[in-house]
Amino acid sequence: MFNVKMASTTNFMKFLPLVCLLARSGQTFGDEQGSGVVRVVVKEGSDAILPCSLSNKQNAEEKLFDWKKDGQKEIFFYDAGIHSNNGRPGQDQQFKGRVSHFQDELKYGNASIIIRNTTVADRGDYTCDFPHVQPRQIFHIQLVVVDLTFKDRSGEIPGASAKPCICTLNQTKDWALLQCEVLGAFPKPTVEWQDSAANKLLAEEPQVSERGGSFYIILQTTVMKTDRYRCVATQEEIKHQIYAETFVFISVKRKDSTVYLSRTTSAKIKPNHFTR
Repeated sequence: MFNVKMASTTNFMKFLPLVCLLARSGQTFGDEQGSGVVRVVVKEGSDAILPCSLSNKQNAEEKLFDWKKDGQKEIFFYDAGIHSNNGRPGQDQQFKGRVSHFQDELKYGNASIIIRNTTVADRGDYTCDFPHVQPRQIFHIQLVVVDLTFKDRSGEIPGASAKPCICTLNQTKDWALLQCEVLGAFPKPTVEWQDSAANKLLAEEPQVSERGGSFYIILQTTVMKTDRYRCVATQEEIKHQIYAETFVFISVKRKDSTVYLSRTTSAKIKPNHFTR
């Protein structure tokens, strides 16, 4: 019978180095919290084992157990040999073909499942429910999927910023006033303007508003040379980064006329961060 490793701490940041080590080796890391919730941490793209075992270790081959995500999504359903992978309908499309149980472990009361090729969208709260066992037993697991690379996650994670809206508010032969809008993002993103060399530009103080738990941000900058300019929105917590570009033509040529935040501290984004 396999065992899921347990850690004594409930502070994710304290065991982040260990998480990274385990993630690189493809292992699952479990942290049993005081509330009875088990936290499982994996690297995106690896497999995650979510533990669930009857307290008395009684045979579960003829029992019913039901795995759900966030209280509603059907992950895996088992009822006396009939389950989501052999004809039982109702499994959420997100998990089709990616979830399986351990048939040989059922006789030990072990109803754990494995989720293959995890994505950040898989993270959340899972329950393993034995509704007909007396007393009823429900197990709670929190899945954390770690991805340390920035990429476009719009459409993958709720709240991830959509592509920024950019426009030219005003322009003369010497300069152009550019505006970038980021709409309805959560968590709060950082927004910045960059030139074609990925130098961060000076900008006005961002205009930030919050409505319905989402953030709306407007950022303006003035440029004074012909170039391609990029507005970048970054959400550190979910490793999401997205941008929009515009080309500006300035008829009067000025030597090194673009205003940079700093030559030594300018922020640069590696090209492979902007995967499409």
